[in-house]
Amino acid sequence: MPAKDAARPDKVAAMRVTRVLGAVLAAAVLSTAGCARVVEGTPQANTDPPGSEITEDGAGILIGYHAAPVRIEIFAEPQCPPCGRLQRDYGDEIAEYVGAGKLAVIYRPMTFLDLAGPGYSAHVANALFLAAGPDTDAMTFQKFVQDLWTHQDPEGSPGPTDDELADLAADSGISADLVERIRSGDEGVDVDEMAEQNVDYLTDVAGAVATPAVYDLTGDQLVLLRDEWLSDLMLGLGS
Repeated sequence: MPAKDAARPDKVAAMRVTRVLGAVLAAAVLSTAGCARVVEGTPQANTDPPGSEITEDGAGILIGYHAAPVRIEIFAEPQCPPCGRLQRDYGDEIAEYVGAGKLAVIYRPMTFLDLAGPGYSAHVANALFLAAGPDTDAMTFQKFVQDLWTHQDPEGSPGPTDDELADLAADSGISADLVERIRSGDEGVDVDEMAEQNVDYLTDVAGAVATPAVYDLTGDQLVLLRDEWLSDLMLGLGS
C-alpha cells in the first residue's frame, strides 16, 4: 500500500552498505523474478525452541534461530489490508518454516497510515515490542502477528484498545506478565524513532515506502511477492 539487533543475523550490518544499489535496481526486481540461486546450509541442532528478540537497532523484532539458512525482513503497516492478506495467506507457512529452524524473520512495523499523528498503527506496533523477548518463543509471537493483522479494524478507525490488544495477546499465548503490560499501555518502544528508522530502511531497499514489503537478507534483494513467493524463496528460487 503506497504512502505520502539482541543482534541482527550475521552479516546484516555489511548488507546495509549494499542497499543503496538495491534501491537503484528496485524497479527491475519488482517486475522480474530474478536469478535462481540455491540456498545452501541446514539449521543447526538446537534443543531450545526458536525465540523472539528486539533487534540491536531497536526497530525490528527477530523471530527464529540466528543460524537459519534463510533470513528475511517483513515491513508491514497494521492498517494495511494487503499486509493482512499476507498473514492470512502465508502466516501459517512462515510459522512452519520458523519452527523447523529454516527461516528467521525480522518484523519491521510501519506507521505511515497514522495520518493525524500516533494512533492505531503506533498502538499496535508498541504492543508487538512489548510482546517480544525471552519469555515469548517465535511461534507464539508469530501467532500474535497473525491475530493482529487478520483482525484489523477498518482503516481510519481508532483501532484496538489496550484491553483488546491484551486479549489478543493472551489468546496467542503471550505470558501473563507481558499481557498485563500491554493492557496497561506500557511503552515498549519509542514508536516515532522506530518508524523513522524503518522508513529509511525500506526506502533504501525499495526506493519507496509501500507495504507489505519483504527483503531477502540471505540473497540481499527485495522479494517479488508473487504467488508461492515464500516456498520459492525457501527452495532458493527467490534469491
